[in-house]
Amino acid sequence: METFGQRLTDAVAKRGPLCVGIDPHAALLGRWGLTDDVAGLERFARTVVDALADRVAVVKPQSAFFERFGSRGIGILESTIRQLREAGALVLLDVKRGDIGSTMAAYASAYLDPSSSLRADAITVSPYLGVGSLQPAFDLAAANGAGVFALALTSNPEGASVQHAVASDGRTVAQTVIDEISQLNKGAQPLGYLGLVVGATIGRTGHDLSRVNGPLLAPGLGAQGATPSDLRSVFGESLRNVLPSYSREVLNAGPSVAALRAAADRAVDECRTALG
Repeated sequence: METFGQRLTDAVAKRGPLCVGIDPHAALLGRWGLTDDVAGLERFARTVVDALADRVAVVKPQSAFFERFGSRGIGILESTIRQLREAGALVLLDVKRGDIGSTMAAYASAYLDPSSSLRADAITVSPYLGVGSLQPAFDLAAANGAGVFALALTSNPEGASVQHAVASDGRTVAQTVIDEISQLNKGAQPLGYLGLVVGATIGRTGHDLSRVNGPLLAPGLGAQGATPSDLRSVFGESLRNVLPSYSREVLNAGPSVAALRAAADRAVDECRTALG
């Protein structure tokens, strides 16, 4: 069984270094001329699948925007995940789960067990109950060739008060997360299956990402203000492991399938140039 690191490397080599988020919030549905209900959500998701599933390396549905419609929204999320994967895209489900013990194990089973209808190729998690609390997700991901992306340095202004706080050994809290993930990925080829989320808008922070040996998801490009040229200042020598992530910059081109594809193609070209 191929590891997630290998599958991601192959997908990026084939389709280009791009992750596109699926964030069907009310304003975006309205921009597309869709109703803010289950019917609008279903039409939106189907259009994104038709436009991007066979050409983008990674697609990142934000679970909350489906969950807000209850069981019918979850049903659309299940269908969307299945269709994306069948078309060859890797699905990174943005759920940001983080808990302890049996609860974390249940979250892991929901998203990473092959028998689950919500099974994704990777998920996002929050390590701020301690990286060790995420072990059930790490174990299940490793067993099933899946991936896990832990929040490290996020672009929201509230995050810095926790992430930049200094621990007793002089490292920031974020650096302890980075270092623990780095240790777990040690020796993996071509990439470890554990990644980090590092906002493309944060600039130079002085954190050391050089030993992560795993994928670095960089959200915040496009409408949030970051450009591909900003990636070098954020990631430095770790640029080769960066997976740039766009959402509104691509999705605002809809509902035209052709326009969505063109927007994704432009983003891929810009990211290829920036990543060298």
